[in-house]
Amino acid sequence: MTAVRLPDPVRRVRAMRSGGVSAAALERDLAARVDGEVRFDAGTRGAYSTDASNFRQVPIGVVVPRSVEAGAEAVAVCREHDAPVLSRGGGTSLAGESTNAAVMIDWSKYCTGLLSVDPDGRRCVVEPGVVLDHLNDLLSPHGLRFGPEPATHNHCTLGGMIGNNSCGSTAQRAGKVVDNIARLEVLLYDGTRMWVGETSDDEYVETVRAGGRRAQVYRQVRELRDHYLAEIRRCYPEVPRRVSGYNLDSLLPEKHFHVARALVGSESTLVTVLRAELELVPVVPAQSLVVLGYPDIAAAGDAVRRVLPHDPIALEGLDDRLIHFEREKHLYPEALALLPEGSAGWLLVQFGGQTTEEADRKARAMLDDLCSSPHPPVASFFDDPAREAELWEVREAGLGATTRVPGLPDTWPGFEDSAVSPDRLGDYLRDLRKLYGEFGFSEASLYGHFGQGCVHSRIPFDLVTASGVGSYREFLERAADLVASYGGSLSGEHGDGQQRGELLPKMFGADIVRAFGQFKAIFDPGNRM
Repeated sequence: MTAVRLPDPVRRVRAMRSGGVSAAALERDLAARVDGEVRFDAGTRGAYSTDASNFRQVPIGVVVPRSVEAGAEAVAVCREHDAPVLSRGGGTSLAGESTNAAVMIDWSKYCTGLLSVDPDGRRCVVEPGVVLDHLNDLLSPHGLRFGPEPATHNHCTLGGMIGNNSCGSTAQRAGKVVDNIARLEVLLYDGTRMWVGETSDDEYVETVRAGGRRAQVYRQVRELRDHYLAEIRRCYPEVPRRVSGYNLDSLLPEKHFHVARALVGSESTLVTVLRAELELVPVVPAQSLVVLGYPDIAAAGDAVRRVLPHDPIALEGLDDRLIHFEREKHLYPEALALLPEGSAGWLLVQFGGQTTEEADRKARAMLDDLCSSPHPPVASFFDDPAREAELWEVREAGLGATTRVPGLPDTWPGFEDSAVSPDRLGDYLRDLRKLYGEFGFSEASLYGHFGQGCVHSRIPFDLVTASGVGSYREFLERAADLVASYGGSLSGEHGDGQQRGELLPKMFGADIVRAFGQFKAIFDPGNRM
């Protein structure tokens, strides 16, 4: 293999050190130069020290810019003080992405604009703080929407979704965020600002010929891609919900050297996203829902491979523990009564069409096929939008329902979104359930985006005692080995963050993890992001 000169993350990356930053001087300069709220008080820092994860780290301070330009100026001030920077969206990260000892930029209060819409091209340009539901409300007159829709859709921001490469149940139809990004306007810590996207060979040559920092970035990224080309093709799992790791596969020639998509899911570790051009999908006019009941959740996982050829627009799984927890908390009793009885695992299968008749026809075709299978499910069919909405609320309540169940230990994230090929989901669920039993986690529920092999769970880790924390770490390593043995992804939705980053060599191997370090060093050689 030809040797190339690539950034050495060990040589060029300094350790993050907020201790060397004068918080008083930094606050003074931010307040003088940034149009926005500059908050260094103890109450704000405490409020922003946590997200939805197991981590708590107090930020140096918080900046709430009134415009994208003000946010860029905040980064410039931080650069002059050598202060690390972290962007925050809705604050719902489950792996510790939105908590750190850094200056936190919260885009969600003021930078919420929908800047342009191209209905014919099915694209729009947004600011990073716009909330998904608000964006889709604004797009609804055009009959369009942004496709991925996490359960936090009423408060997650597009910037946060881009940072985490979010998905949701609609990813069955629309894909992950990475599949729906046309271009990004990004700001590097050194002040370089540029739009990035798909890059043809001619555009690459033109960019490099122009010189400057942008040319340097593109050249180094291209050299890195070429150096690790065979490893990228060999080591990236062929599963629909691979969210772990940097998206180096988006740089492959067959994916048109898409620099914007390579930056999606980078969790504010490479660049600050200032604006995004999104690809949109048409609103589905009519929908029908079928609920399938099975003896257990693994049997429901087995059935996924037979359901998928019928092209559902969403395919979710629920186990009996989740339903029990919702009943214990008195959540959605009318909707729970609609589930087929005598089952301990369910699939929610949604079909779409231009008319209700078209959606119903697809649903009935699937039911006819399943009824001829060796182990047909118990089924309930709904084409009433009100009943469908109630049942989707049962699924979206999964995270809340499995947290702090009366009479049971508290549950926590940590290994809550692993993903495998849908063809192997049933067997993976059986092995995962065995692992839970070995560690005393038998009460943990299993549910998720089964059509794409993504499994959600909340586990009663003991994070208080030393022995409990040791068991927690041992479980994570064993669980990572298990999902890697299935050729899956440590994360199928929530990202790696501080929770799973150390485990990435189990999934990708040492060479690709080395490439991740070199990729970061190209964009952020000082390790300030």
